[in-house]
Amino acid sequence: MNPPGPPTIIEPPSRPSIPQTLSSRPSLPIVAPGYTAATLTDKISSAVLQKTPRWWYPAFAVAFALLNLFLISVGYLFIKGIGIWGINIPVAWGWGIVNFVWWVGIGHAGTLISAILLLFRQQWRTSINRFAEAMTIFAVACAAQYPILHLGRPWLFYWLFPYPSSMGTWPQFRSPLVWDVFAVSTYGITSILFWYVGLLPDLATLRDRSKSKIAKLIYGFGAMGWRGSAAHWHNYETAYLLLAGLATPLVLSVHTVVSFDFAVAVVPGWHTTIFPPYFVAGAVFSGFAMVMSLSIPLRKLFRLEDFITMRHLHNMAKVMLVTGLIVAYGYLTEIFMAFYSGNEHEIAMVENRVFGPYRFYYAMLWACNIVIPQLLWFRRVRDNVALLFIISIIVNVGMWLERFVIIVTSLHRDFLPSSWGMYHGTFWDISTFLGTLGLFFSLLFLFIRFLPTISISEMRTILPEAKLEDK
Repeated sequence: MNPPGPPTIIEPPSRPSIPQTLSSRPSLPIVAPGYTAATLTDKISSAVLQKTPRWWYPAFAVAFALLNLFLISVGYLFIKGIGIWGINIPVAWGWGIVNFVWWVGIGHAGTLISAILLLFRQQWRTSINRFAEAMTIFAVACAAQYPILHLGRPWLFYWLFPYPSSMGTWPQFRSPLVWDVFAVSTYGITSILFWYVGLLPDLATLRDRSKSKIAKLIYGFGAMGWRGSAAHWHNYETAYLLLAGLATPLVLSVHTVVSFDFAVAVVPGWHTTIFPPYFVAGAVFSGFAMVMSLSIPLRKLFRLEDFITMRHLHNMAKVMLVTGLIVAYGYLTEIFMAFYSGNEHEIAMVENRVFGPYRFYYAMLWACNIVIPQLLWFRRVRDNVALLFIISIIVNVGMWLERFVIIVTSLHRDFLPSSWGMYHGTFWDISTFLGTLGLFFSLLFLFIRFLPTISISEMRTILPEAKLEDK
């Protein structure tokens, strides 16, 4: 008999067949059986160390082309001013703020998966937390563009920070715009730290496995001298847990502060206390939809079905279902409180949303965010990967429509009927938005090409052999 050869990098040795649905095996494991620490490390690291897949080049080319469209749009904006956008009087906020709130919401799932589920010791997070954290950083980078571009004089953005000005001027701390700066910048910095600390052991793994001297140098520099000693692991786990505790309140605070942009204004449809919890639930709703939209193609392209299993897709679908019901409760509360208050302006706002010129957007909002996600109650739908992907895309579209309806329908008919008008985004509104999509996917494609999309070190801890060692 010939001695067994070394385990292949792509597949674990002698792995039994894995059912693809939960209907035949309710207790499907988080990781497919048959993997050891060595084969798991080989499989995940091979996605980075192997030759660049052919599909990556055209995909990155499209994303990079959209990124260049963003640069052109911003350059033209700097030359002409924000008058190139479709904003007018009284609709002073348009696509810019709609996209800002939408991008911030998408970034919420990364912190929720990484921090809160870590504190609650939910092991199923380990397969999706890495690219969810990366998605958070990239989404915040896209969101941060809009408040700066919306200033009108973006080269003076530093006025929003309390720097020691020789003129004795200070930011207007009663302005929600300043609150956004502090909330989003804190959220971005904490997310980057949390993501980078989690990467340290995996950067060391890539350093040791890479055959290129340049790659060894880059990964080694990023690993900061990691050697896997007991002291290193102790400091790593302490720092990771502290950052998780620090990031957890940000899930509630960041989008709460963003909701204050609207709630503090005396505008019908905005001036309500339901906005903070309603916005947070909507952010988690859209964030998990984006994680599912990215994880389904990712597991197929890199053959990661053994790590991102149907159990992960089921859990994300259930979170979407719960947060979608909270969003539906927020919609109904808005309508009820408008009529219960007896305020004629609030009532007129609701009637304008339902029967006014933007009624199609409002109907599509309900269809995308409330009606269609109810399909997730059925196991057959949750077992169908294609349907889950379609529903996640629909939810992302619906959450964009929600922000559009909230902003535009409350502004286009103000207290002065003579100034009523319609708002429509221009070519430059659309091009800027498509450009931020290009920025997001350009960063995402670079990430999945040069860094592991799944945490190698954390996945090792949930293997059966790791549990036996603990015992």
